[in-house]
Amino acid sequence: MSDIAQIKEFVGQGQLSLPPDAHLLQPLLEHARKSPDKVLFSRRVGERFEPLTVAEVVRTVRRVARGLISLGVEPGQRVALMSKTRVEWALLDFAILATGATTVPIYETSSADQVEWILQDSGAGVAFFETDALHALYRQSQERLPDCKHTFVIDKAALEHLQQLGDAVDEARLEERLAGLNTGVLATLIYTSGTTGRPRGCELTHGNIRANSLQVIEHVGKAFTAEDRTLLFLPLAHALAKILFLASVERGMSIAFATSASKLVEELSLVRPTWFGTVPRVLEKVFQTARQKAEQAGRERVFDLATETAVRYSRERAAGGVGLFTRLQHAVFDRLVYRTLRDILGGQLRFLVSGGGPLQERLNHFYNGVGVKVLEGYGMTETSPVLAVNADHANRIGTVGQPVAGTTVRIADDGEILAKGPQVLRGYWHNEAATKGAFTEDGWLKTGDLGSLDAQGFLRITGRKKEILVTAAGKNVAPGPLEDRIREHPLVSQAMVVGEGKPFVAALVTIDAGAFKHWSKKNGKEGQTLESLTEDPTLRAEVEQAIEGANRSVSRAESIRKFAILANDFTIDRNELTPSLKVRRHVVSEHYAPVIEALFAKGGGD
Repeated sequence: MSDIAQIKEFVGQGQLSLPPDAHLLQPLLEHARKSPDKVLFSRRVGERFEPLTVAEVVRTVRRVARGLISLGVEPGQRVALMSKTRVEWALLDFAILATGATTVPIYETSSADQVEWILQDSGAGVAFFETDALHALYRQSQERLPDCKHTFVIDKAALEHLQQLGDAVDEARLEERLAGLNTGVLATLIYTSGTTGRPRGCELTHGNIRANSLQVIEHVGKAFTAEDRTLLFLPLAHALAKILFLASVERGMSIAFATSASKLVEELSLVRPTWFGTVPRVLEKVFQTARQKAEQAGRERVFDLATETAVRYSRERAAGGVGLFTRLQHAVFDRLVYRTLRDILGGQLRFLVSGGGPLQERLNHFYNGVGVKVLEGYGMTETSPVLAVNADHANRIGTVGQPVAGTTVRIADDGEILAKGPQVLRGYWHNEAATKGAFTEDGWLKTGDLGSLDAQGFLRITGRKKEILVTAAGKNVAPGPLEDRIREHPLVSQAMVVGEGKPFVAALVTIDAGAFKHWSKKNGKEGQTLESLTEDPTLRAEVEQAIEGANRSVSRAESIRKFAILANDFTIDRNELTPSLKVRRHVVSEHYAPVIEALFAKGGGD
């Protein structure tokens, strides 16, 4: 059977052994027993990252857990945690789990309505908020949340207060709670962002998440070592960040907590991580920023040639051999361009893990050609979240890798990806109808994604089942690949393809603020706002190049005939992007309904 041949089902290779009494605190407690002085966490203090040893982490976790017990937190009770990623998030999460309670993460970007819904639906009895501003969101609905009896603000010494309370609680009570943990205990309720209706709480047990942590380590293999260090900046409220964090703890590697996205480049140089987890949008922004800087320095042509060479080098190597001319060009650009890019990412990266959405295949080849291997993976909150991931020894760019150990992936007759494995959720919180609807009659989880498996079990994502557009002529159009191609243009920030039930396909395009600033100066339009230039012929001609590039990848019937440039980018604050920076199509469609209507009002498009 050849590589291009497709199969309908593949079982992840490798062994996964999880005893019934396994739980998420075990790796941490084991490290404390074997190597208490090992640096596990670090956080930024001034211009350096201050270390925390395993012993210090466990001591704090135990004291905070006893503090929670003193408040009356019981096994099975829900405790909410609303904060950006920081070391206190991890300490609180471990402490909550140690009591037998369930962590309910809330994104720090959530609205007051979302906070109210999650606290109400989960029945959280205790809630932690990072700042006074986030606590204020809770106070707007406080009277309607009688179950939430205790709230704390992390920035106002919440952990210190709990530790003092905990000192009055006997250690034996905590040991009793730890002894009661097992694979069936509910570890977290993660509320999915959802495309319609209220978010639903995914019930993930200690067994689900611990299994997935071990699956990732088993699959990636030697790429993860105890000597590695990583910089964690993705939101820990997101399942991807959580599993990469827990896999790091499982391996005993050093984890630095970033302070903010705006300081990412600065902190990469301080931490010099050997790997880190990211989402595609971050990799796109790094590339676009590098190209903008090259353009501003008058080295645009050099950068573009270097890009083409990196992509070609990666493709040729994947095909079995790099040509002499490509090798020579690559060596030249390594000194001129690639080394600088590697330094921006900290200078010591061996690989990146990318998830939370599809990465453009060409961009993956670019990073690979530059000398930064990107291991792209796939999953969803409902699967704890990893179903498949590329490995250092088995990396096929353009796919999301092979299923992890103990996981079976099947392609349904309509192309939908179905899955079974120990990491699959047990159900949705208090929502039997949603739980029943998530599975086939014979117990397979329906992912909602479309894909294919090659003969070696590498999974390729081809679209989102619910996002497939059907035009008035009955043509099925997958918007994702078109949008990925459009975003390759340095001027473009986001793109959303529209055309459900319409005679042709169109697109909404947003402009990158940094690129626009340079473009306007270069084109004699400095000082003019984007809002005043959305119909400007020169700007439209630039964007049209991106549209034409995307159209070359599809048939005429699937091609984009019209587009609108929007005056504003999509934002998390307006609920147009998820916390992992994926576009919420239904929200954008509502916000820009008149613009979409205008695109189709005159018909044609030819």
